[in-house]
Amino acid sequence: MAEFSEGAPCWVDAMFKDVEGAKAFYGEVLGWTFGEASGEYGNYMQAYSDGKAVAAVVPPMPGADAPSQWCLYFASPDAAATAEKIKAAGGEVMMGPMQVGTFGTMVIAQEPSGAVFGIWQPGDHKGFEKMGEPGSYAWAEVFTRDVGKVDSFLPRVFPYGAQQMEPGDSPEAAGMDFRVFSAGGPDKPVLGRMLMGGEFPPEIPSYIQVYFGVPDCDEAVAKAKKLGGALHFGPMDSPFGRFAALTDQQGAAFAVIDMSKTSGEMPGMTDV
Repeated sequence: MAEFSEGAPCWVDAMFKDVEGAKAFYGEVLGWTFGEASGEYGNYMQAYSDGKAVAAVVPPMPGADAPSQWCLYFASPDAAATAEKIKAAGGEVMMGPMQVGTFGTMVIAQEPSGAVFGIWQPGDHKGFEKMGEPGSYAWAEVFTRDVGKVDSFLPRVFPYGAQQMEPGDSPEAAGMDFRVFSAGGPDKPVLGRMLMGGEFPPEIPSYIQVYFGVPDCDEAVAKAKKLGGALHFGPMDSPFGRFAALTDQQGAAFAVIDMSKTSGEMPGMTDV
């Protein structure tokens, strides 16, 4: 796979108290298989789709009491320089820069409205070996109540261009505040930004919603619910595919999307 451009999502992982439960859940819902736990690196365990690395799961560090959640990593040619940009733009560096053996260098950070994300400077581990297909990472969106903070932060950290979705005629698009960030030109979108409305309980903080591709959205939702997951939105048809937002049985939010089943016209976008 080609190198990831700066600011492009390149990896995703999650911390689970019950790693075996997470493996069983995502193995069933997304068809993943798992490699051996790496004891040298906190029992980090890669997930595979068709034999290609697509994600990882890991148990919490001793004494940590963090909730289960997916963390999206953005590619950087220099993690230390990106960490400085994060701080200068009003974000917080929570961990790192930290070299992970010969695999690469990582940073964990928080943007000013509260969403947590990672930075990855690749070494031997380049990132996703498969994406944009069933069983792998498909897309991500920052959900926030403070779009101003996110919209000013991201282009100061990454070389992003941005387009704002024009108000649509459909009921779904009415009142929707949605922006798309691109890396390497407007034809290369890498991240969405969505305003959280009143349908989100006030206790839910800003977060990054990670979408995984599936061959059948409704079937994936049924499997997730059978295994103790919860459906929060959808399944819904869109010009990008049929998708649904879920949490797994340990409370980690994620979404599934069948990109082959599109419906309706693409929304208009305006450069901003």
